[in-house]
Amino acid sequence: MEKKLYRIREGKKIAGVCGGIAEYFAIDPTIIRLIWALVSLFAGAGILVYIVCAFVIPEKTTNYIDVE
Repeated sequence: MEKKLYRIREGKKIAGVCGGIAEYFAIDPTIIRLIWALVSLFAGAGILVYIVCAFVIPEKTTNYIDVE
C-alpha cells in the first residue's frame, strides 16, 4: 500500500494538518504540533505554511457507509 499525506478529521485541532503529518511519519501528533509552533515563533512563516497546507493537502476520507 502506498503512503499518502492527508489531513485528518478525527483528533484534529484546527485543520488536521499536523495530525496528518504525524500519521504519515507514524509519530505522536503532539510532537509535530510543538515543532510547528516553535518554527512559527522563531521562523515566522509557519502560520502561512499551515494555511497553505490546509488548502493543498486533501482531507482523508473514510471508507464506510452511514447507516440510518
